[in-house]
This record gives sequence, C-alpha cells and structure tokens, in this order.
Amino acid sequence: MRKLKLQVQMSIDTFVAGPNGEMDWMVWNWDQRLKDFVLTITNPIDTILLGRNMVPGFIDHWAKAAADSKNPDNEFAYLMDGAKKVVFTKSLAKSEWPRTTLAKGDIVEEVNNLKKQSGKDLIVYGGAKIVSSLITNNLIDEYYLFIKPTAIGNGMPIFSGKHNLKLQTSTAFDCGIVVLHYKP
Repeated sequence: MRKLKLQVQMSIDTFVAGPNGEMDWMVWNWDQRLKDFVLTITNPIDTILLGRNMVPGFIDHWAKAAADSKNPDNEFAYLMDGAKKVVFTKSLAKSEWPRTTLAKGDIVEEVNNLKKQSGKDLIVYGGAKIVSSLITNNLIDEYYLFIKPTAIGNGMPIFSGKHNLKLQTSTAFDCGIVVLHYKP
C-alpha cells in the first residue's frame, strides 16, 4: 500500500502560514545538502495532494521552473511538474491544469482509495485546511516538518488535539531549518 507523506514548512511557533495565508516569512536560501535531502523524500512519490487554495501558485510555479532550462533545480522542478496532482475541492467543477484531477468526496475515502492504487507514494504540501484534516483523520504515514527559525506570533496551525508521533530523525541545516521526521 502506498504511503502518504507530509512535507511542510512551519514557523518555530508551529504555524504554516500567517493569519491570512502569508508565507513571506519563509526563506528559500536552501543549500545543496537541504535540496538533496528533499529529493530523498520526493523521489519515491508520483502523486501530490493539494488543497484548492494552494493550487494556482504551486502548479504554475513548478510548470515555469521545469520549463526554464537554466534552472539549477530542474530535477526537482521536473518531479513537481510531472507528478499527478489531486486537488481537494468543493468549489471547482473541473480541472484547468494538466495531470490534475479533482477530489470532491469524503477525504478519508478519497485518500484511502489513492493509497490502495498501484504506484509510488503520495505527498501532501498544503494548504493548512487539508493538512489539518489529513492529520485529524490519521491519514498521514510520515511527517517531514521543516522548522524555520522564525516565530510569526499568529497564523494557521495544522495540529489540533492530541497526536502522538514517534521521532525517526532530526536533521539540522546551515540555513537554520531543522527537519523533524516523525511517524504516527
């Protein structure tokens, strides 16, 4: 059965975005070691789960990055652009993006059906609402929490209630990010 991984950047005070979805506190000065680390997480995936609000920026960004032959991170951009995407939405009637399908049913049923399909693992990047729902319904098999050395004071959390996780590894990077890898 396929696993569902979560890869998310969080502030040190556990928010994934500001109160209005702001992500200006995130820094992308990743060194090659961190980029290589991300590739080890994402190489075994072929499907990306996204919430409706995250889609336009995410899909458009990676399509442009993959098309830029001078992009030094083309391997990752090709992976992001070429992966199948599943968008969880109640508002969209049809997908306007390539390799993208819409999931409009019950999130537990939809994700469990995706896990049962053949293929590589799944990964979810956000937004906060879908990630929170996946966590609440115990659908995430591996957590990769990229903790940024920034406190933003207020914002969108993904955890509510009690969740027991078992630390697998913790890895610090020169840019200040610490990646905490957990399993339920």
